[in-house]
Amino acid sequence: MKILVVDDEKDVKVLFEQRFRKEIKSNAVEFVFAFSGEEALEHLRRIQHEAVLILSDINMPGMSGLELLEKVKKTFIKPPPVVMMITAYGDAENHRMARELGADDFLTKPVDFTMLKEKLNLNSN
Repeated sequence: MKILVVDDEKDVKVLFEQRFRKEIKSNAVEFVFAFSGEEALEHLRRIQHEAVLILSDINMPGMSGLELLEKVKKTFIKPPPVVMMITAYGDAENHRMARELGADDFLTKPVDFTMLKEKLNLNSN
């Protein structure tokens, strides 16, 4: 499963690589990282949108995660990627906006990696 992680905080890359070390080593998942919404769109265009899942932060400088979500859902229709929004703000307004724009799920920072692995059916103990 190819996963595109979009977050302006660069330390997220190390965190995901540590938490999914076993799954990466066994080729169960492959991560690609983008540090802005613009970079994520460019990456999706370049790879012909082969990401199966997009995990995107909402609060980013430049293009927000909600703007990215809207563009992804309108541009990359076949096959539609699953988009999970990640934010430090668990407020109802962000949640409502994400749902209206087509988010498939909504996670709050700090990310509960055990729960995320369960959602991705990666229950390797």
